[in-house]
Amino acid sequence: MGFNFSENGFNQLLESLNQDYQIYAPVRKKNKDSFSANDLITYDLIKSLEEIELTVKSKYSAKEIVFPIRETLFHFVEGEQFIASDTDDKYIIFLRPCDRNAFKRLDKIFLENGPEEDIYYKRLRENVKFFVIECTSGFDSCFCVSMESNTVEAEDYAAFLRFEENGVSCEVNDQDLAVEFSSQAEEIKFEPQFIEKNKVEVKLPDREKLTNEVFEHQLWTEYSQRCIACGRCNTSCPTCSCFTVKDVLYDENKKSGERFRRWAGCHIDGFTEMAGGHNFREDYGDRMRYKTMHKIYDFGERFDFDMCVGCGRCDDVCPEYISFSKCINKLSTIIEEGV
Repeated sequence: MGFNFSENGFNQLLESLNQDYQIYAPVRKKNKDSFSANDLITYDLIKSLEEIELTVKSKYSAKEIVFPIRETLFHFVEGEQFIASDTDDKYIIFLRPCDRNAFKRLDKIFLENGPEEDIYYKRLRENVKFFVIECTSGFDSCFCVSMESNTVEAEDYAAFLRFEENGVSCEVNDQDLAVEFSSQAEEIKFEPQFIEKNKVEVKLPDREKLTNEVFEHQLWTEYSQRCIACGRCNTSCPTCSCFTVKDVLYDENKKSGERFRRWAGCHIDGFTEMAGGHNFREDYGDRMRYKTMHKIYDFGERFDFDMCVGCGRCDDVCPEYISFSKCINKLSTIIEEGV
């Protein structure tokens, strides 16, 4: 079912939806980036069409809405445990096809990665409706077409939106929202469009040829010299899902406290530290190899599609200008040349 909105009509829709949903979208925060003179493009709550940033890629993805940076798991008091209280909040997230596909990867990790589902992820994830932003040109560092994450199926979104000069055209698949949309707009025929070619193209290596010789190749020593283990690639990535767990005691009562989880990443110092102080993958090149193989090999071997969605954020944020897309292409070339 397709609809066409004027700018004013779409703002009226958002105003109506805001009564029941927290609405998140990419926004521009003036002078809030790493350098004070630069704007930060990130996800935040919005109330109007004018607040949505559509011309620049967001530095961070929307994953923190469903997988918070820091999340309390449970509280403990005098030997008793209490699961952290749930929320009745419902969410709408505006995002591009690659980021919608990133949530498919997170769903696999948190909901289909063993005998039990992650209840903390699940209870937030169940309250999300996705509004996919049509993306037909991409950005300079994107390679979503190579990763087959440039398109989305109709069942993967509540609404698909095309932002035009004088308004918004869209398709609605969620019957709970159809009445809301129809009351604010005229009905039209609508066909979603997707990007078909990126400026960056990646050739994935043949998984069957990823042998031990590849793991030990000198390619990885390049990253030992360049990577500084800042973890920006991990925190900006929409599919990185690693976390660490910590208990804290409250000052008021040392027999009470909470257990929380917090984002962690394979590039960050201390990620592989074990009991007794033993660390493996201390070499930064080994960490790059581990991440690369996870994104384009290990995850795919288990779930039949690769973990990386080709959003290019890791390339964008790296202070050492390390390109993940170039790393994949180098790996493919090495394999084709027989290691």
